Amino acid sequence: MNALAFPVPFAHSGVDTHAHVFERGLPLSGERRYAPAYDATLDDYRPLLNAHGMTHAVLVQPSFLGTDNGYLLQALAAQSERLRGVVVVAPDISASELADMHSRGVTGIRLNLMEQTLPDLGAQPWTSLFDNVARLGWHVELHRNAIDLAPMIDRLLERGVRVVVDHFGRPDPALGTQDRGFKALLGYGSTGSVWVKVSGAYRCAAPGSSFVADATAQLIEHFGAHRLMWGSDWPHTQYEAVTSYGESLSALFDLGLNADELDSIVRKTALSFYGFDTESAAHDASASNAALQRAI
Repeated sequence: MNALAFPVPFAHSGVDTHAHVFERGLPLSGERRYAPAYDATLDDYRPLLNAHGMTHAVLVQPSFLGTDNGYLLQALAAQSERLRGVVVVAPDISASELADMHSRGVTGIRLNLMEQTLPDLGAQPWTSLFDNVARLGWHVELHRNAIDLAPMIDRLLERGVRVVVDHFGRPDPALGTQDRGFKALLGYGSTGSVWVKVSGAYRCAAPGSSFVADATAQLIEHFGAHRLMWGSDWPHTQYEAVTSYGESLSALFDLGLNADELDSIVRKTALSFYGFDTESAAHDASASNAALQRAI
């Protein structure tokens, strides 16, 4: 699907809130579950953004690179106005290191806990990390099976941290929206402090199922469209043959949501959440001032 197929006003104002960049040869985490045998660079990614009308994007540190965020930070530096980053860090990282990342376009940390022993997020050094995250105005992005989410979300909310839940909450593909963990996730819609990414549906259900339609409808009912954000999950690691960038976007547009709902999920919420709207406002003000000066 190309940008011309999108309804106005999305054709040139979307935000992709979940993508990864990497190259072969980068240092890999010793705890990795998988590592792709190909490159997915910023030069590969930008044409996809442009072709599908995405003006901004959020790069998320892939799990197989561990806490070495150097490659992600380089990508942010290459297009700082267009990109934001979500990093993976050790729980004992210093406040000064986090502040440095903040100045370079990072807006949150990711806890990718798939197939890992769950840490005690209510104990040190995690609580100090979350306090530092909250002071920066960052968020914590959770990637874990739906059945385990609720206790972790509770610990994060206790520290005053905004929470983003990855990939529809990762319900069991055999259960879909009937997963008890997914049903529990819906209960956090009333907190006003939890957002959900409608992304990576192929990680949650078999192709051809009604999962995307069912899950999105229930999430909108409990969270409101303004607490949902779309992500491509590019380059769809381990599912490269199952989907494409355009197909991941079409899956949302084909649901028949109204214009306001689509605007929130594809554009408006993410522009605000990741601070792009502040930057855009500053750019618009600068342009207006320049025009005024020319007129004078």
